[in-house]
Amino acid sequence: VQMPLSKVKRGVAEVLKREGYIWDFGEEEDEEAPVKQLRLDLKYGPNGERVIQHIQRVSTPGNRVYAPAKSLRPVLNGLGISIVSTSRGVLSDREARKKNIGGEALCEIG
Repeated sequence: VQMPLSKVKRGVAEVLKREGYIWDFGEEEDEEAPVKQLRLDLKYGPNGERVIQHIQRVSTPGNRVYAPAKSLRPVLNGLGISIVSTSRGVLSDREARKKNIGGEALCEIG
């Protein structure tokens, strides 16, 4: 998958790689596009099933959702993750709870 690069998208890609939802990601120069491209190598299971089964946006430009560290609950009983934009960068909900940092809940992935 390719998309225009931004700092938040790069942070989300780093979290997805750390949590095992994608194989790898990289930045590519495209002669046609004025902006660098972010390339994600998606991960599939042994029978061809997608690793990312569910993705839902939580915070939108018209409705920002902020959550303190204590209110970050596990997604799908711990089988999924929530991606949070914090003052220390983009983190998964597990990492944010360990560091006791809240922030803007971007999306939930399962």
